[in-house]
Amino acid sequence: MPQFKIGDTVETIDDVIKGVVESINGSTITIVSDDGFPLSFNAQELVLISDDIRVSNYDIAKIKKEKEIPKRRKAPAVKAKERTAPKMEVDLHINQLVKNPKSMGKFDMLNLQLDTAKRQLNFAINKRIQKVVFIHGVGEGVLKEELGYLFRKYDNVKFYDADYQKYGLGATEVYIFQNY
Repeated sequence: MPQFKIGDTVETIDDVIKGVVESINGSTITIVSDDGFPLSFNAQELVLISDDIRVSNYDIAKIKKEKEIPKRRKAPAVKAKERTAPKMEVDLHINQLVKNPKSMGKFDMLNLQLDTAKRQLNFAINKRIQKVVFIHGVGEGVLKEELGYLFRKYDNVKFYDADYQKYGLGATEVYIFQNY
């Protein structure tokens, strides 16, 4: 750190103030600004300006960067498409639910699929999950109809065909009203 003496021309690091040193009291230096006002600064806040010492803008920028308070990073914005994306998917294909579906009859398969759907829907309601997609496949449409019958029993539920581009015709999306 340079030693200042009375009569030196100085500039502040944090501001655009230039002046001449009028008095020195420990590390507090009083300058008279170009506008004629006496101002006091800590010696660390001043840079000596003279013919033999040159301070580049790069040096000043480096010092300012050290003093600068780091800015908070903003959380990445969630895209609208991701915001509306379903939070939970339930695959009701029988081969996803049991290891050997060939040993079961159609009635047992359908009941297992409906029990799974009911259990998952109740789980979503209890955990306050707003959207659930039930993937049932196209098939003959029996499971889809039975799911519709199940969903109509709930007052806080609205259901409709899921996103065609992602699921085709083989999925139903359920929207759960939270403040019902």
